Amino acid sequence: MTLATIGGQPVLILKEGTSRTRGEEARRINFMAAKAVADAVRSTLGPKGMDKMIIDQLGDITISNDGATILDEMDVQHPAAKLMVDLAKAQDHDAGDGTTTAVVIAGEIISRAEELLEQGMHPSIIVDGYKKALDKVKEAINEIAFEIDREDHETLKKIAITAMQSKMIHEESDYLAELVIKAAKQVMEEVNGKIKVDIDRVKIVKKQGKSLAESQLINGIVLDKEVVHSGMPKRIVDAKIALLNTPLEIEKTEYSAEVRITDPSQIKMFMEEETKLLQEMVDKIASTGANVVFCQKGIDEIAQHFLAKKGILSARRISEKDMDKLQRATGARIITNIEDLTSDDLGYAGLVEERKIGEDKMIFVEQCKNPKAVTIILRAGAEMIVDEAERSIHDALCVIRNILEENKAVYGGGAVEVELAMKLKEYAKSVGGKEQRAIEAYAEALEGIPVALAENAGLDTIEILMDLRAEHSKGNTSYGVNVLTGGIDDMKKLGVLETLRATRHAIEAATETAIMLIKTDDIIAAKRYEKPKGKEGEEGGEEFSPPSSFD
Repeated sequence: MTLATIGGQPVLILKEGTSRTRGEEARRINFMAAKAVADAVRSTLGPKGMDKMIIDQLGDITISNDGATILDEMDVQHPAAKLMVDLAKAQDHDAGDGTTTAVVIAGEIISRAEELLEQGMHPSIIVDGYKKALDKVKEAINEIAFEIDREDHETLKKIAITAMQSKMIHEESDYLAELVIKAAKQVMEEVNGKIKVDIDRVKIVKKQGKSLAESQLINGIVLDKEVVHSGMPKRIVDAKIALLNTPLEIEKTEYSAEVRITDPSQIKMFMEEETKLLQEMVDKIASTGANVVFCQKGIDEIAQHFLAKKGILSARRISEKDMDKLQRATGARIITNIEDLTSDDLGYAGLVEERKIGEDKMIFVEQCKNPKAVTIILRAGAEMIVDEAERSIHDALCVIRNILEENKAVYGGGAVEVELAMKLKEYAKSVGGKEQRAIEAYAEALEGIPVALAENAGLDTIEILMDLRAEHSKGNTSYGVNVLTGGIDDMKKLGVLETLRATRHAIEAATETAIMLIKTDDIIAAKRYEKPKGKEGEEGGEEFSPPSSFD
């Protein structure tokens, strides 16, 4: 690969097969790939957004309008397209909601930058203008945001419903929002004077059958396990729970050994000694008052027998995550040595019971005292609906977490984006020069959100945008797109709210991703590794061809 010449002679720097695309052509290819990803999810934005059907290599089908899910399932190849996928993942990880918004804004910012480049503006000037615009947005959005009372249940419910309104399950969003708020508040804790909500402590169990309206919140943990022995009780009231991270088995020695037996009675002695050790383990557990045992490892059949005789309900092979949740829900302490187990290490649950849900048996650990881990059981007739419900519940949990930790919100329906755009246009006049045009272009990119909402609802986008600008110029900052009635409306009156964290992060992450692509003027792609040919001359891999467009 020639990257330089000396005295007219080429200097080879990179390996043969490496490709290089420079300048405007490199930007054009990157922009095209990024905009293709943004266009793919643009039509899913809002309550009137469309769903996408993704079929993977194995033929498995996913139907969703969740931006993060769609992009995660898409097998994109172009590096610029992968940056957009990473943007959606970052938004989902940090804010939980607003993934589609982030990708659409990034696509709009890139489109406006492309127009400016065609007019002869240098990329550095565009980037400087965008950075100034982002700084102004960070300042302005904090002024626009308003505080939410954490105890205002109705407002929290509106925020959760807004997050689920565009999803397939929106008809049951009112009921599901109640479950989400109760779950989030139950696991809420104060750490160093700050509110923290770890949504990983909310376990979501999906089961087909019945309807979404029959989903329920369990103040405790539901284990996808069954009682290990048929002779054990299937229901324990006032359960005293022991959590063991040690096997109730006789462990094999770590080294090879040979035992010579000269008398059949010696075999019996070995077996009796093994039985005695297992019985001592069970007696130790029973002496603490425990009547429920959850073991992270195995439970020997003989130990199961003794546990059943003692009337102790037991389950084995509990996952590490579930053990942690059981600890937080019941107040038990996980023990790694049975000899150390005392009554103080036991947890409490009002009821531990094995129940059958659909075709599966599950163990319910409920009626815990102030549990810091809970379970939401999602029910629906079809597998795809249950999967989409899980994604919707995750988004709703994230926005409630955001509002409980940072109790600030903004108005949805494109209202906050229009207000920010108007403030940016005013700010641009004070900047002047070429950067003024870049800031104005950035403002127009933010207006792409209400435009997309109107577009997906089949409305006249120009008329909607003009009406919104007119209302915001009068000081009606809460006006946005009402896709249900087909016009603009007061989002404050409708209760369409979004969290400050999700909106702010979406704009910041989208801007940073767009700037990264605008500043890129060289694509140097190495030849992909090719597997050596087999005995019969068959190749084990495919030769890499650097992507020139989004696949």
